[in-house]
Amino acid sequence: MKTIINNAFTMSRLMGESEDCETPISLLIEGGVIRKVSATPLDDSGCTIIDANGHFLSPGLLDPQVHFREPGLEYKEDIESGSRAAVKGGFTAVVSMPNTSPTADTADVITFMVNRAKERGLCKVYPTGALSKGLAGETITDFAALCSAGAIAITDDGKGVQNDALFAQALSNAKALDVPVLDHSEDESLSNNGAIHEGIVSEKFKVPGIKSSSEAVHVERGCRLSQLTGGHYHVLHVSTKASIEAIKNAKAAGANVTVEVSPHHLLLCDEDIAVKKDGTLDANWKMNPPLRSREDMLACRHALLDGTIDAIATDHAPHAPHEKAQDIASAPFGIIGLETAFPLMYSHFVKSGQISLSTCIDLMSKKAGQIFNISCGRIAVGEKADLALFDLKTPFDVTDNYFASKSKNSPFIGHTLFGETVLTMVDGSVVYTRAS
Repeated sequence: MKTIINNAFTMSRLMGESEDCETPISLLIEGGVIRKVSATPLDDSGCTIIDANGHFLSPGLLDPQVHFREPGLEYKEDIESGSRAAVKGGFTAVVSMPNTSPTADTADVITFMVNRAKERGLCKVYPTGALSKGLAGETITDFAALCSAGAIAITDDGKGVQNDALFAQALSNAKALDVPVLDHSEDESLSNNGAIHEGIVSEKFKVPGIKSSSEAVHVERGCRLSQLTGGHYHVLHVSTKASIEAIKNAKAAGANVTVEVSPHHLLLCDEDIAVKKDGTLDANWKMNPPLRSREDMLACRHALLDGTIDAIATDHAPHAPHEKAQDIASAPFGIIGLETAFPLMYSHFVKSGQISLSTCIDLMSKKAGQIFNISCGRIAVGEKADLALFDLKTPFDVTDNYFASKSKNSPFIGHTLFGETVLTMVDGSVVYTRAS
């Protein structure tokens, strides 16, 4: 089947050009691949024609960190519902974390996830394999078996690896397979079962706090061990000023270190946590790492603007409403983010002129893919037709009913944003369209 997309615009740099300016674009797609790119509308009586109505055509986005909960925790999310949330947000590919039940620490679990994604997924779902058995941080897994089954990276995300020698061994083993080690950087002796950032808000509301150093010391360790082993060390959801300084120093020294940041750590700090009518803190603002100090938030923004950040990740972590209704000390960590990530980045950083639209898309597609050796992020003849169409001009409200995820644990409900997804296409097939 042939499909034509007419009357869109894109940025020339997303087409592989060195300049960066708005350009009209029409595409001919056949067999899941872009066959023709034109600056003028195309016509073919044998084609399905999609009129983009002047909206922005982007390469499909790639999220380096999501939690789809299947197998075992499907009441929170499953691969089908998670991928539905992804395509509503313009994501055509995601990298899923191994903290499922059972843990993705064997080839059998990875194979199940790969097959489930093929059967039920609306987008491409790339699983990661656990670094240690059961995420317990004691016994290293068989990386080769996990990767042969389809894992594209190794991580104990959901928990920090406390054993330095085990982490060094993981970097060495992963290097031999040319896959990155993704690090949830948390020294549990310093986080000490806290619920939010240790600071003025935790003190005011008498909530156990998580020291910012709990992240930074593990980031510093990872950077040092990356230099020692040559392994690719990727920092998940960076949140502190000290972590960013360690990453900058490691990159300057030539270490194989990459880093992602989440929209919530760019836009919110602990002072923003909502207070419920009963005077307690709202657990929909609870995530790990937590919303940090204003100084840390601004450091994350500066790292975005100066090019230190390699990718934007949602850390999409759905939980059932009854779980998030608990007091903030008891509720689970995590918020959802797939449906709001691009609108947040576009509304707050592109519309304000802080970063270009092409830079934003690169951080959410091409550069994110490069971390995992996934080729994506360009609109060109011969490329896979993984595409998203965004409405950059019409504001929309984030409401309880906006989400395609099974869960609604977002601190951005009530926000008015720009950049809603109009259409998402995976391998040339339309998998999402905005309701008219």
